[in-house]
Amino acid sequence: MKFKAAASSAPEVDMTPMIDIVFQLISFFMVITNFEQTQADERVKLPADRLAKPAEVKRDNELVLNVGYKRDKDGNKTDPRALVFYAAQDIPVANIGPKLKIEQQVFKDTGVDLKEVTLIIRADAEVPAGLIQMLIKLSQEAGFEKFALKAKAEETAG
Repeated sequence: MKFKAAASSAPEVDMTPMIDIVFQLISFFMVITNFEQTQADERVKLPADRLAKPAEVKRDNELVLNVGYKRDKDGNKTDPRALVFYAAQDIPVANIGPKLKIEQQVFKDTGVDLKEVTLIIRADAEVPAGLIQMLIKLSQEAGFEKFALKAKAEETAG
């Protein structure tokens, strides 16, 4: 019996499952990525310092307060008062005390000791030091004990 050789054809690969997997991986990594800038506020222009360096490990219990000025798109101040940008509200520094009491209560309700909470202050370079001292005093009155001030690292040439 004679067999006829079948014409060879190049195998075709269906790429649809591969594309589905790639999109699922992209979606997965976008969801789990830790966006550190979520606590940053573009209205706050941090002071630069040669000694500033990022934290080596992320703190477990922290409260971030951004202090700065309302600015226009060119970066010019539109309001001379320094404000705390807190939960989509712009609050004068002197009026932040009640909000800090609420934060204190939230930490207590979740079983976190306030001695373990670090209050991180991200202050605009133009905010007077006296206002930052007032903010720290109000925070101490609310029960917070640990503080950290943020600055951005200066770029060093070569």
